[in-house]
Formats: sequence, C-alpha cells, structure tokens
Amino acid sequence: MKALVIGYGSIGRRHIQLLNELGCETALISTRRIDYSPLYSDIKNGLEKHQPDYVVIANSTDEHYRTFVKLADLGYKGIVLIEKPLFHRFGEAASGEDMQTYVAYNLRFHPIVSQLKSFLDKEKIISVLAYVGQYLPDWRQERDYRLSYSARKERGGGVLRDLSHELDYLVWILGGWERLVAQGGHYSPLDINSEDTVALMMETPRCPIVSVQLNYLDRTTRRFVVVNTAKHTIEADLIRGTITIDRDAEKCNLEKDVSYRQMHKTILEGGNNALCTFKEGLEVLRMIEAAELSIEQKKWIER
Repeated sequence: MKALVIGYGSIGRRHIQLLNELGCETALISTRRIDYSPLYSDIKNGLEKHQPDYVVIANSTDEHYRTFVKLADLGYKGIVLIEKPLFHRFGEAASGEDMQTYVAYNLRFHPIVSQLKSFLDKEKIISVLAYVGQYLPDWRQERDYRLSYSARKERGGGVLRDLSHELDYLVWILGGWERLVAQGGHYSPLDINSEDTVALMMETPRCPIVSVQLNYLDRTTRRFVVVNTAKHTIEADLIRGTITIDRDAEKCNLEKDVSYRQMHKTILEGGNNALCTFKEGLEVLRMIEAAELSIEQKKWIER
C-alpha cells in the first residue's frame, strides 16, 4: 500500500516512521527542505505522482479543514486519517463522501484503555474521574513551545483541542454525552494565548457524574482514569501502564508507539469499530465548543 503524510512536525515524523515500518511506501508533503524521499511540496503533485491509497493529514489543526477539502476537490477517493482534533471548528462543513475518513484518536488503541472499555461494557457505571496534565514546554524538546500551534488559540491550540483524547475515549466508552459545564482559561505564566487549564463535568447515557481535568501544567506527566461502578473501583494509569480493579493491580508492558502502530494496522487491515469515525470526530468538536460556550456563559450546555 502507498501512503502519503501531509505535514512534518513531530507527529508527522512519527506517522512516517511507523508507516514505513509497517511496509507502506510512504511519501511526504512539506514546504520545508527535508532530507526525505519521496518529498513533494504540494498536495496535487503528491497525489498525481505517488498515487496513494492512504493519506494522513498531520499539519497544524487550523489547516486540517482546508487540507481535507483540497483532497476532495482533487478527486481523492482513498482512506484518510486526520490528526486530532478533526477540524478547528465544529461548524466547518466538509465534502468528502467518497473518502473513508478516520480521526487519529489513537488512545482508543492503548492497551489500558482497551482493557478498561472491555471491563466497563459489563458494568453499571456510577462515577468517572479523568485527568491529563503535561507541561507544554516539555512537549517538543527541539522547538520553543511559544512557536508551536499549541500556544496559539487561533491555530487550534489549547488543552480542549490538544488533549481531547480524554473527551473522545470517554464518550466512546460512556455512550455519548447529554450535557456539560466547564471552567477554564489561561491561568499560568506560560507565554501563550490559548487555555492552559480546563475542568469539565458532564452527564452521559451510561454515567451521571463524569469529571475531567486537562492542563498544560503538570511537570510530571499524568494521564489516568478512576471509575466507580456498582460493584468495583477501577483505576487505569495510561502513563505507568497499570490497571487496578479494587485492590488487584495488573501491569501492561507498553511498547513505544503501540497505540499509533495498532491504529495504523487496523486501518490498513480494513478497519473496525475501535477507530474514531468522521462523525465521532465531529461529536468531539461539538463537545469542545459546548465547553467553550459554558466557560463564556457560566452555565450548563445541553447537547
């Protein structure tokens, strides 16, 4: 299979490496001068000369929509994977009915999240607490954090979009969302204009109380979920690779890039219902904008 990656930031480089490892003949589109071949400077040339079966959109969030529309306008009819979040805004409509489109919410393929979902599918869920925090200046060691799209609200930065994995896998596990309330903003000394901390509470079809905190501030990266069901307490730590059910702890040996690799393998092998669809990606954007509206209006927002 031939693959084409659009964008060569840290995530674009990761996609290229993994697709090559999986046996894809992978080309790159970038306007930067990069020592990689085959390299194209625009989408039209990349499609015509490489003729890919699979395209990965991995440029900055504010460019996703224009890139997706360009693929559709050029008549591309293959598989598309768009890095999360799907677009910058929910209101951005796109024509791409001929493309098989997924959103790269790869944490659905994290072994701990997979195990958590399987366990909770059989449980009555009472409460969920999810937390993710990672210090923004540590994200991309080779680049000044102030120059990244994460630092700029107008480029799709901010924790609601950057750390939206939690929103995706929670609604995937909990059957959607019904209403939410949020508080957040830019509170830290970080030199950015995007929000660095957001806390949400929401109701879902399977759980009446869901709490989520997202931040750019934790010097020690944290990503965990605590769930109380009618019979059990489950704590899943995605960084340490542990899942504890009541007092029984199990550790998973996390291979580097395991969730990204499994996501690509699943797409290349024909897909399954663990992949985030275009429609589900739009639903995450709807949640993000509902949270922004809640912060602005200081009230609960119904779906």
